[in-house]
Amino acid sequence: MLRYFTIFIFLFSKGISQNDTVPFIMVLGVAQDAGYPQIGCNKACCEKAWKNDSLKQEITCLALVSPQDKKWWLIEATPDISKQLRRFSELTQGAYSFLPDGIFITHAHIGHYTGLMQLGREAMNTSKVPVYVLPKMKKFLETNGPWNQLVSLKNIELKDLNTKSSEKLNNSISVETFTVPHRDEYSETAGFIFRLKSKKYLFIPDIDRWTQFNGDIVKKVNEMDYAFLDATFYSEHELPGRNIKEIPHPLVKESMQYFGGNFEINQKKKIIFIHFNHTNPLLTDEKLIRELEGNGYQVAKTGMKVY
Repeated sequence: MLRYFTIFIFLFSKGISQNDTVPFIMVLGVAQDAGYPQIGCNKACCEKAWKNDSLKQEITCLALVSPQDKKWWLIEATPDISKQLRRFSELTQGAYSFLPDGIFITHAHIGHYTGLMQLGREAMNTSKVPVYVLPKMKKFLETNGPWNQLVSLKNIELKDLNTKSSEKLNNSISVETFTVPHRDEYSETAGFIFRLKSKKYLFIPDIDRWTQFNGDIVKKVNEMDYAFLDATFYSEHELPGRNIKEIPHPLVKESMQYFGGNFEINQKKKIIFIHFNHTNPLLTDEKLIRELEGNGYQVAKTGMKVY
């Protein structure tokens, strides 16, 4: 209850628009693939969250919401999907269907697709939930169990994404897909541009390095109204004994330097950091969060609405 009350206060304090026709994005999770606290971690970074449920965070997940026709789409099927569907229903006062009108998946790492299992006959036993994926991700789901059972039993219906056209969801919302350099053991990795009427939102929760992006990432972010960007690790101090060059994620400190040199403070507000590893102090360190926000950036919070 404390957690939901905190979310309510956050939304109220931000002066969220009451417009009931404007599409928006809602944040349903902010953590890296294993959530927060992380399994097996008894270090200081997680110990307080084991003892205080209000500090726990679900895995990175967004909702695209269309109030006008009461439709919504889930971005990522995380292991926390049961909680996230319930939270969305509660935060929207049950105004939308419990199941989304479709699910978009970026790639085949555990925090991004394994929630699909909850749609199977052992759980909700859904019927033809649209799941939007790129070709390699589609093949992975079709040819590996237990995921192929979801396909054969028609619990889900795979929808093809490609990088040469956008997916129009309704008159207000469309999704453009592109590939992102990341560890592609089982599938390619997608990034998304969500177009909600005249607004554009970038979603890149995982990338190896900004310098490896296919194109000018600074220009791309600058073209957006908001950009949800990979913030898995804040600094090299989270990974003692590891060569930071071998870690396939940009550090938040690096990202602030990379974008900060090109953006004025009002442009930095476009950037919303998300996908925090359990070691990342941006999960709990209020002083650090205020410092980051004072520099113009934003930190994603569960329940946050972005118009």
